[in-house]
Amino acid sequence: MSNHYITDDDEADDLPGYQKIDRYDPQLIDNLSAHYKDILTQLGEDPEREGLLKTPERVAKAMLYLTHGYKLDAKAILTSALFKEDYSQMVIVKDIEVYSMCEHHMLPFFGKAHIAYIPNGHVVGLSKIPRVVDIYSRRLQVQERLTNEIRDCIQETLKPIGVGVVMECRHLCMCMRGVQKQNSVTTTSAFTGGFLQEKTRAEFLNLISSKLS
Repeated sequence: MSNHYITDDDEADDLPGYQKIDRYDPQLIDNLSAHYKDILTQLGEDPEREGLLKTPERVAKAMLYLTHGYKLDAKAILTSALFKEDYSQMVIVKDIEVYSMCEHHMLPFFGKAHIAYIPNGHVVGLSKIPRVVDIYSRRLQVQERLTNEIRDCIQETLKPIGVGVVMECRHLCMCMRGVQKQNSVTTTSAFTGGFLQEKTRAEFLNLISSKLS
């Protein structure tokens, strides 16, 4: 099997009777499960007790899902839905849910991404932008790099007049350990082209902070 983790949910979200199917490499699951079983033992737990019998396998599958972005091509996702269109105003997709894993402690961070681009002869199917976010977030990450990777992918693939990305996330490595600041939010931003101009950037930031009825 070429991929460690495969999901059959692409483009099928609205199909009646649709059932998500996850498929894993059995040998890889066995290898990872053995490591997680050893980790449980090292932590002082009994991996043979009832509540933990299936935990190593569950964790192995969960980690493969949470990192399956390594096997996906974000640029190919965008190019699959490019359309010629004479539209040159700002396009914004905001409040995109983000779930990722901090590469320093392998604890989750989560929040929202707000993404805009100014078309230059082509627009992209709107659902593809959240997919790009998912592909890069389903890897071990730092929020700063994640923000830049989303920006660069859209800029290099669509070649728009400009791209703007703002991300707001809570990091469990700060909430559950270390400084234990439960209410802290980390905001990162990345811009290209037209969004480097103060007026355009201010319009974008105003629109993502406003509540439209």
